[in-house]
Amino acid sequence: MAKGAKSRTLIVRLISSAQTGFFYTTQRVRQGPKLSAVKYDPVVKAKVLFVESRKTRK
Repeated sequence: MAKGAKSRTLIVRLISSAQTGFFYTTQRVRQGPKLSAVKYDPVVKAKVLFVESRKTRK
């Protein structure tokens, strides 16, 4: 069997560092650095750091 081509982008999950379980889903370039961003977490009603984790399949 031949291997398929890999896509240029990955779907990643940005998980709240406040450990509320809230997350955002976004895309990033496969070769790029890991994402982290300061975004709004509605559970704690504040801006917190979100760090990247791979999106898991259900």
